[in-house]
Amino acid sequence: MENRIKLKVLGLTYSQIKKGAYALVLAEEEGPRRIPVVIGVAEAQSIAISLEGIIPPRPITHDLFVSFAHGFGIRLKEVCIYRFENGVFSSEMIFHDGTREIRIDARTSDAIAIALRTRSDIYVMRDIIEEAGFIYEENDDKENPRNEKGPTGDDRNLSSCSRKELKERLEKAIASEAYEEAARIQEELNKRDNNL
Repeated sequence: MENRIKLKVLGLTYSQIKKGAYALVLAEEEGPRRIPVVIGVAEAQSIAISLEGIIPPRPITHDLFVSFAHGFGIRLKEVCIYRFENGVFSSEMIFHDGTREIRIDARTSDAIAIALRTRSDIYVMRDIIEEAGFIYEENDDKENPRNEKGPTGDDRNLSSCSRKELKERLEKAIASEAYEEAARIQEELNKRDNNL
């Protein structure tokens, strides 16, 4: 069994948990699991520009990095999210110059922004998606995420929790700095607010 799982970028959503932050949603290429990664505004803007195919009048930092690498004959082979610790994802970028392979540690947001520009593959270690992922289920054409595991130990479907329970779980997730779970909980609260 493959120890890594290939991912695709689903999109971005605004995070009300951490002011000025966004959640980057990654998904299994062939499966129902999703991983939300909390990222900053600049990285979200860079990823959004790439997803929308917008070419800025002057290169932004990630564009400059790609141009620099290509100028010296270095290509990004792939990105791998290899660690999840204290609510933070760690990634490495694997480059190739035709002769040797070089691995560089990177913030996941930067690695994804560059991978999108170079159309490079994105992977996650299987144990990370099992720990930090949630299942996307389609019921009546509505998104219905189910936590596989959370820091509270409660893996009930978020949609079955009361508003009070969600707020309590949100406070616990923030206190334990589990921002990815907090993003999922806040998304459920936002959905309910929008349906009022």
